[in-house]
Amino acid sequence: MDSAFRAEVRAWLEANLTGEFAGARGLGGPGREHEGFALRRAWERRLGEAGWTCLGWPKAYGGRDATLEQQVVFHEEYARANAPHRVGDIGEGLIGPTIIDFGTEEQRRRFLPPIRYGDELWCQGYSEPEAGSDLANVQTRAEPRGGEWVITGQKVWTSLAHLADWCFVLCRTEAGSKRHHGLSYLLVPMRQPGVEVRPIVQLTGTGEFNEVFFDGARTDAACVLGAPGDGWRVALATLGYERGASTLGRQIGFRREFEQVVAAARRTGAAADPVLRDRLVQSWIELEIMRLNALRTLSSLAAGEPGPEASITKLYWSEWHRRLGELAMAALGDEALIAEAGPYELSDLQRLYLFSRADTIYAGSSEIQRNIIAERTLGLPRA
Repeated sequence: MDSAFRAEVRAWLEANLTGEFAGARGLGGPGREHEGFALRRAWERRLGEAGWTCLGWPKAYGGRDATLEQQVVFHEEYARANAPHRVGDIGEGLIGPTIIDFGTEEQRRRFLPPIRYGDELWCQGYSEPEAGSDLANVQTRAEPRGGEWVITGQKVWTSLAHLADWCFVLCRTEAGSKRHHGLSYLLVPMRQPGVEVRPIVQLTGTGEFNEVFFDGARTDAACVLGAPGDGWRVALATLGYERGASTLGRQIGFRREFEQVVAAARRTGAAADPVLRDRLVQSWIELEIMRLNALRTLSSLAAGEPGPEASITKLYWSEWHRRLGELAMAALGDEALIAEAGPYELSDLQRLYLFSRADTIYAGSSEIQRNIIAERTLGLPRA
């Protein structure tokens, strides 16, 4: 890979994760989004000012037009530096590319710069109580009224909604429409009357997922991506951006967690158990396979041929990560049952176990991924 670019990324991170940001290393991540949020948002702005956000975006919209290889390098070095978990991922990785592909020039000028500089944060309004994995069953409604869209309904499992400035919301805008017909993709400000956010407390004791209630919330009539009624196509495009160059960086984090599990097994004496040692070896083998499969997926993306490999990758890493959490509990033994401190302070491995239970549900459940693989890769008939 690009060695000069790697050296540039590494040197910048080393020079900037100092001073006010020295304490930002390792902050945030799944189940820990509450950690150092103000500091991490300041870090997001530092990244934007230096041109280290939105690398893959076209230069015309503030990106670097970086190659896929360079994006992989950045995410790998970012993970190796143990830099703080990004607060702008949803904006940069999901809505930003969607606006570039489907937005008007006016929408691009309005929304892309604040994403790039970390000035506005986004959340995703897809899932509902009756439309989780069955996304086409959306019931949230929006109707045009006086130059605005008026939105009524409920979204759930909305990551970081309590911190977000904007939400991209899939709504039903054609009365009597069903399934994927009659949907529109709206850009909705979060800080307004008619939007109520209720955090959902998780097993980890934190609340980064939320319920969001829209009761007459409003957004400008121009804040629709694509044509009204074309929301399904736009929404699927957004989902396609979820699997990308960051996957290899994620795996560096996974390797760090795996090494913590091994260290715990040695410390507690659990490593003396031949069965546990076998499970550790198997986990390491699967981690290596994960990397090779990710490289194969990225090769397909580089060739402009995104396909079912993305579903294979999501299914594989989420199932592996959940098993790693279970392995961590076996490595800790009796310690796994005792909190680090009162009233409910968890260790990293306890948090890994509890939060990884969600990995096989969010961003496409394992059941849905298996259906996609069966139907689109293997050509099996629909159940």
